[in-house]
Amino acid sequence: MSEARAPRRYEVRLYPRLTDEDGHPDPGEPVRTGTVEATGRTGESGYPRYEGDGFVADIDPSTATVEAVTVDGEELDYGWTVGAAVQPW
Repeated sequence: MSEARAPRRYEVRLYPRLTDEDGHPDPGEPVRTGTVEATGRTGESGYPRYEGDGFVADIDPSTATVEAVTVDGEELDYGWTVGAAVQPW
């Protein structure tokens, strides 16, 4: 998908884990959310770059998968996960 056709805005959600104590997929409740908007640039991952509310994220527009992210300029520690949902204008 070309960057021109990529969504302009996503809501990004930061979750504290990948699985619950029994190993079942369960990220828990989001501990932080933010709205990111397209910058018109491509990130190091090769996907469109989005920024806002302390998040910088490279997001695959065909799946809304966050391929790379920093929060307040820092990489996430192991175990944290981030999800994205398309936000309408």
